[in-house]
Amino acid sequence: MSDIDAAAGRYTTIAAEHRSELEIKRSRFITVLRRTETEEQARALVADLRREFHDARHHCSAFVLGPAREVQRSSDDGEPSGTAGIPMLEALTKRETFRGATDLSDITAVTVRYFGGILLGAGGLVRAYSESVSSALATAPLLRRRRMQLYGIPAGHSAAGRLENDLRTAGVSVLGTEYSAAGASINVALPDTPEALTAFHARLAALTAGASEPVPLGTEWIDRD
Repeated sequence: MSDIDAAAGRYTTIAAEHRSELEIKRSRFITVLRRTETEEQARALVADLRREFHDARHHCSAFVLGPAREVQRSSDDGEPSGTAGIPMLEALTKRETFRGATDLSDITAVTVRYFGGILLGAGGLVRAYSESVSSALATAPLLRRRRMQLYGIPAGHSAAGRLENDLRTAGVSVLGTEYSAAGASINVALPDTPEALTAFHARLAALTAGASEPVPLGTEWIDRD
């Protein structure tokens, strides 16, 4: 992840499971990308594909997890050491996403290989596994995740609808409104930066004439388009 994106509290992940296939010197390389947030989920993908492609010779894998990409693992699964898992991992970590950032995370890549009878050699395997993941990423749907501060904005029943509309018009991300006998709470999500929080407090004060004080509800990573 670039320093700018890490400080801003955002990273990129895959939006949906994606598959791609290459044939290199008669060997088939089938790459599956899946969004995963834990090592257990990453290993579950490997297990799923071992069952689906039970007759394949290799099921090599790499995954990157966490907003700061703190967990990175790879497996050659029987290929010569360093010729599969590491090239796959580098394809994930070096992939440029939005605005040239290298911030892809919470993603697992598994490349299933059916041997075609022609030896590729160490260098050929490195290129094949790297290309297989890079090719899959080139057509995979991606999305941004942002660390957001959540707030509840108290409002009376009669004023909640208008205030929610005013907040949306002002560009605030409104998650919804909860109603109770005591009143309503409009839940919003704000980028976790000092500038965004300062601007929000000023905007809310202007909309409510200072009558509504937001209640902090914690921090959460939220998918963004």
